[in-house]
Amino acid sequence: MKIFISGSLAYDRIMDFPGHFKDHILPDKIHILNVCFTVNGMNEKFGGTAGNIAYNLALLGERPTILATAGKDFDTYRSWLNRHGLTTEGIVDIEEEFTASAYITTDKRDNQITGFNPGAMKFPSGYRFDGLKKEDALAIVSPGNLEDMINYSRKYKKSGIAYICDPGQSIPALSGSQLEEMLDGSAVLISNDYELEMIQKKTGLDKPALIERVDALITTLGEEGAEITRGTESVRIPSVPVSEVKDPTGAGDAFRAGLIKGMVDGKDIVGAARIGATCASYAVEKLGTQEHFFTEEEFKKRHERAFS
Repeated sequence: MKIFISGSLAYDRIMDFPGHFKDHILPDKIHILNVCFTVNGMNEKFGGTAGNIAYNLALLGERPTILATAGKDFDTYRSWLNRHGLTTEGIVDIEEEFTASAYITTDKRDNQITGFNPGAMKFPSGYRFDGLKKEDALAIVSPGNLEDMINYSRKYKKSGIAYICDPGQSIPALSGSQLEEMLDGSAVLISNDYELEMIQKKTGLDKPALIERVDALITTLGEEGAEITRGTESVRIPSVPVSEVKDPTGAGDAFRAGLIKGMVDGKDIVGAARIGATCASYAVEKLGTQEHFFTEEEFKKRHERAFS
């Protein structure tokens, strides 16, 4: 089955400041702020919602198509994707822009200052789905270019392709009517509990009204697992035990990849979400969103320990 992942591709450039931001910011001069933080160095990580989901799906043996835009500095990231057997045919190069990037500086108390340059993400990828049969595809619309998010959800509905609606970080930038249009008719609406409240506030739809518009509502709850609601029934999926939690960033994207894998393999929504929970457990054990790795056998053993 063909898997389409629309969303962002980004470099995460992470810097460590060996002090405290508060020692260099004068509260009474905040209106004329002018500070410089000398950092210990910089680590560059591959990220973005589409890239993270695709990477995890590659570990799970799938070869999805990424629908996104990238800039003139994308070569290193492209090589990384190719190394993991991922096609870049759905990625549009915007030569005059840089690939989207987040510049994250963290001090000794884990306070963060982030600058984000959307770069190439300002442009839609505009992929064509000519001749694709609805039973041969599954898609996810994840945070990225807003035009892509809206247009791809429309195309999937028009063609009958099942898709997961994952508005996430783009919720503040979407109008209530746009959000409602995107989620209406989706196979799954997925968000964390905070994002779910934002969706309800923006659309004016309470939880029962949202459930009427989607086949399933999945709410991720961090270390408390996830909740699946269909109609009037809810099922709680526990998180999978890990050796050590190092970085929760990227766990949500890993969960989505496992969910997609389960759906492609014909699992019911609960079984698919359990695969998502197992996949997410590997992501939290490493710093960065594409730093973890597992074999098929390792994944199977961990999954069976958690859910058998």
